[in-house]
Amino acid sequence: MSEPVLVEKRDDHVAVVTLNRPEKLNALNAEVRALLRDTFDALAEDDDVRVVVIHGAGEKAFVAGADINEFADRSVQEQREVYARRRIYETVADFPKPVIAALHGFCIGGGSELALACDVRVADSTVRISQAEIRIGLIPGGGGTQRLARLVGRGWASIISLTGDFMDAEEARRIGYVDVLVEEGGHLDRALELAGRMARWSPVSLRLAKDAIRAAYEMPLAEGLVYEKERFLDAFDSEDGREGVTAFVEKRKPDFRGR
Repeated sequence: MSEPVLVEKRDDHVAVVTLNRPEKLNALNAEVRALLRDTFDALAEDDDVRVVVIHGAGEKAFVAGADINEFADRSVQEQREVYARRRIYETVADFPKPVIAALHGFCIGGGSELALACDVRVADSTVRISQAEIRIGLIPGGGGTQRLARLVGRGWASIISLTGDFMDAEEARRIGYVDVLVEEGGHLDRALELAGRMARWSPVSLRLAKDAIRAAYEMPLAEGLVYEKERFLDAFDSEDGREGVTAFVEKRKPDFRGR
């Protein structure tokens, strides 16, 4: 039996995480969530990995939501206890390195919320996105109202979450849910190309820039600008920062080591 989560570490400092349950449309069951948490925890500590790309195996889906059968019989207290644990959405959102979602096919419910937790979303023309929880009398619970509203605005977040309708690739790109749209089948290659362009730079500045960008969504502008200056000073004080400036002056390629 194949492993439901696969990891490939490439020579360009990029790690590829594959959700490998194509027969279940890569639905997020408890096993997959636990494996994803462990995988991202390990990659966070791996100094050779600077950027992560996550995608779904098979031709039909990135992730077709959560496994509803797992929570159908839970009491509200049991579900509250589940929510008290560290979830994959926060694990990915809080990951210290850039994460790119390569999307195709169905991206539904928890799959959409996993994509929203990533820093960048690259999609091919087959992607179909839905916050479908409203269809079964629920609402999004993994960021499908909060991260979505911050990404596309109140109006579109309301339309997506309150109708449960599917959104096609062109519309997703137009409203800003999808950052990069490519032809059918090109999502992973484009995500890897983008990841490689990020991973060539300092791990320190990648981490600090991601942190500062996230602050823009969580802080008022005045506080965010102060936060950005402090992160700049952190980069300025790093060995990589000194190396980058020195290499520029000396007209040579910098040797970034993540310190």
